[in-house]
Amino acid sequence: MKHFLFLIISCSFMMCSTAPETPLSQYSSKDRKDTHSFAEPSKAICTHLDLTLKADFKSKTLTGTARYDIQHDNADEIILDIKGLDIASVRVNNAVVEHTVKGNDPIKGSALHIPISADSKSIAIDYSTTADAEAVQWLDPIQTADKTHPFLFTQGQAILTRTWIPCQDSPGIRISYNAEIEVPEALMAVMSASNTTSKAPNGKYTFEMKQAIPPYLIALAIGNLEFGKVGARTGVYAEPSMLEKSVYEFGEMEKMLVLAEELYGPYLWDRYDVIVLPPSFPFGGMENPRLTFATPTIIAGDRSLTSLIAHELAHSWSGNLVTNATWDDFWLNEGFTVYFENRIMEALYGKEYADMLSLLGHQDLEHEIKDLGAHSHDTHLKLNLAGRNPDDGMTDIAYEKGAHFLRMIESKVGRETFDAFLKKYFNENKFKSMSTTEFESYLAKNLLEERGIEINTDEWIYGAGLPENCPVSRSDKFVSVEKSLGAFIETGAIPDDALTDAWTTHEWLHFIRSIDKDAPMDVFKVLDTKYSFTHSGNSEIAAAWYEKSIHNGYYKNITPEIERFLIQVGRRKFLTPLYRALKENKDLETAKAIYAKARQNYHSVSKQTMDVLLSE
Repeated sequence: MKHFLFLIISCSFMMCSTAPETPLSQYSSKDRKDTHSFAEPSKAICTHLDLTLKADFKSKTLTGTARYDIQHDNADEIILDIKGLDIASVRVNNAVVEHTVKGNDPIKGSALHIPISADSKSIAIDYSTTADAEAVQWLDPIQTADKTHPFLFTQGQAILTRTWIPCQDSPGIRISYNAEIEVPEALMAVMSASNTTSKAPNGKYTFEMKQAIPPYLIALAIGNLEFGKVGARTGVYAEPSMLEKSVYEFGEMEKMLVLAEELYGPYLWDRYDVIVLPPSFPFGGMENPRLTFATPTIIAGDRSLTSLIAHELAHSWSGNLVTNATWDDFWLNEGFTVYFENRIMEALYGKEYADMLSLLGHQDLEHEIKDLGAHSHDTHLKLNLAGRNPDDGMTDIAYEKGAHFLRMIESKVGRETFDAFLKKYFNENKFKSMSTTEFESYLAKNLLEERGIEINTDEWIYGAGLPENCPVSRSDKFVSVEKSLGAFIETGAIPDDALTDAWTTHEWLHFIRSIDKDAPMDVFKVLDTKYSFTHSGNSEIAAAWYEKSIHNGYYKNITPEIERFLIQVGRRKFLTPLYRALKENKDLETAKAIYAKARQNYHSVSKQTMDVLLSE
């Protein structure tokens, strides 16, 4: 209790920058009902968080207090989401009250009911995380790049923030926050908020996120970190051994930021920094405001995979500034972001480069539709994920079909007109959430009706598969790649070095993807001998080669390398197709044997997916 008392006192001294009040009535509409949260924001809502936590790496717990300013309309209770948290006590207006925990849903967790009255202005929850905190990964030194210090990072999307902070865990609810985090003195703490660039001698760090954000974007990382400046508003945090190469890899971030602002308006988050996490991070990147969390698998040494940084930067507008109201509306985050990412890359490297990225995305989309089934409801943009894990909706449908839909609209109205529409959309809806039906109305009113333009919106949003008017980019460079591969298959002539030496990662990916999985084994042996795909330092190329090799059977010659890759890398984008390929190749035994060695290195997001995939 002494520890909690210290936290309570320290919390009271924190400055609060309460988020602007939001009309509670907006949460009563049917299309804003979030089936993945127990919260009832139309009755009572949190507006600002003061978070005080201490990280204990020995017990692997975060312990402290979450204090909220609240807004309500004479409600008799406020409901928060929790999952796997140990609640010690709850206070309303600083007075201890009896709380109730109801339910134990395997996906959503439980509802924390807190009684309030007309004069209730704040609530505070004293709590600790448990071993069931799915958002938090505690890493031993051996699991980091430098292998000298432990590491912690959180991953809140989609509904995992409730496993380390009691909160109203819905993307349609926005809060500002301040935080005080205490860590071992040798380590640095950073958050999706204002950050220092040097270690605090006492291990105590303070943060402010004055802009209101949804809870899934609250993020924390703790480790032996250093900071490297990239530009006036951009920089990189990484472990010492990764810092120099990371600063080089992301050297064009400042330019990307300027180009993004030229497209769709000012950047409203003050700074844009990136932290390079250990390889167990389950995603390529996570768009946590002010501090993108990134996988080290994009550090290729040649800046060839930095479209991911353009993607996460684009989220500063599409997703962070204007957020999907529920996870059924996820395409409003990701479809817009893929479109925006492509525009940034086109401005940076030219149309041919952007077209290659678009074509690779189209290939991914076609593959996703084939896997899901052409008539599956999961190929709709607007989803129905009630009773399911919202992670089920994080497919290329949201990303690529959503982006193709926007490209189709651009082709109908013209780029200049569409750019003006998007700039207006981001500005008029900034720091708000958006449902699919609300976007449909906004699109019709602000773009289509006044120009007398009709498009098949319903087919795109509520229909399965891809409509016939789906735009597909063309790439002369990909045509050249296909000719080179065709000549090799037909005559055995290896593509000329003068040609392949100039290929980008995107051309190599198209080359590998274009190899017939039923090609003779000698084709794989010759290509691997020539280009050493198996030992590529580029994770995208290596993963594409491993998947193709598994489907061909060539993988039996390179199983140790595939195993090393799967143990070292925790990025779900790579894990899923490789384990699935082994399973489809009727070698579930090998898949399970590798997974048994690798599982401890994966974040819970990846574990959950692989557990299901390999249990069937």
